Amino acid sequence: MAPFTRRRLAVTGMDELGAYRVLRVADPDAPEPDPGQFAMLAAAERWGGGDEERPYLPRAFSIARRVGAESHFLLEDVGPGSRRLCELQAGERVWLLGPLGRGFRLPPARRRSLLVGGGAGIAPLAILQDGLAGEVVVLLGFRDAARAQGAGLLDGARVATDDGSAGHHGPVTDLLAAELERDPLALVYACGPAPMLEAVRAMCAERSVPAQLALEAPMACGFGGCFGCTVARRGGGYLRVCVDGPVIDAEQLEHVDPHAGAPA
Repeated sequence: MAPFTRRRLAVTGMDELGAYRVLRVADPDAPEPDPGQFAMLAAAERWGGGDEERPYLPRAFSIARRVGAESHFLLEDVGPGSRRLCELQAGERVWLLGPLGRGFRLPPARRRSLLVGGGAGIAPLAILQDGLAGEVVVLLGFRDAARAQGAGLLDGARVATDDGSAGHHGPVTDLLAAELERDPLALVYACGPAPMLEAVRAMCAERSVPAQLALEAPMACGFGGCFGCTVARRGGGYLRVCVDGPVIDAEQLEHVDPHAGAPA
């Protein structure tokens, strides 16, 4: 469990990865994260917008990797909050709360791992791949070639793009379908935009293939207190993405809610 206080940490670097950025933060005292856990991030300075600099809520980001005493996060400029984080330079400071949530569970023996990601949602698959043994297949989908450069975050990834400018022309679920036809004895780990996650969920349900889905949702606290990240549970009731997830067994969901996915 993460301490219930945020930490003020130094940025050690910002690396370009096509249309994405990899934020590196010095965090020597961090609890070791499980793959799939996340952190709440906010810039220590100028974390606000408008003439009065009204403060933004912290943003939830999957932990992409731990390297020595650093935590790494994959960023994409999709709005004023993420844009401010993308502007950070070495020596500046961030507030970090985490690691939070429930992560991926490793596969049982004799099941190969299929990692399926889309857009910025590929982030938790990187730290997951670092901890997996045996056969691991990585399938990643992006809008275009500029974003497809994000595949460099993982090893040996096969890529699909919506516009055909890199790799397979079509959705990443085309690649997943072919893999499941070849050998259905697999465990699928997925994170990405909600339509992609719903396609993965439905495909795995049809074939009785177990899947773990890393959901994302708007959050204010990260501790389950605000109920801003709820998703519908199969059979009734709700799950809070921040504490019941973000990694949730696909069989617990009737469908993936439209707001429960990483931006592509």
